[in-house]
Amino acid sequence: MSLKEQITEDMKTAMRAKDVERLGTIRLLQAAIKQKEVDERITLDDIAVVLILDKLIKQRKDSITAFEGAGRQDLADKEKSEMAVLQTYLPKRMSAEETLAAVKAIVAELGAAGPGDMGKVMGVVKTRLAGKADMGQVSAAVKAALAG
Repeated sequence: MSLKEQITEDMKTAMRAKDVERLGTIRLLQAAIKQKEVDERITLDDIAVVLILDKLIKQRKDSITAFEGAGRQDLADKEKSEMAVLQTYLPKRMSAEETLAAVKAIVAELGAAGPGDMGKVMGVVKTRLAGKADMGQVSAAVKAALAG
């Protein structure tokens, strides 16, 4: 079962269970997926859906930080619950050590020498590790690999 099918099934389950919060979050996710498909006139595969999930989770993290800074814990809690639902659809991610090893292999393969090659390395890393690793970790690993 593809990730999109799983999301649709979970939406139906949430409807039957009258789980309003989960249903709202899943509908948000489906809307983002559908928007991407309509805008680009494509059908998304699992990797593209994971990239959308990453984007939505990053938005939630940023919102949580802003709401907590403004003293709006009620809104921060809502964002946290949405983020928890979204994270259930993410595949198992690579550990920090696995990410660093993969990045070092790519750096060696490309013959990248220093921080000036970061763009070239990130381009290859994004295509190979998309959906498999947290891009925040990947960026830090690329910086570490190119610095040392």
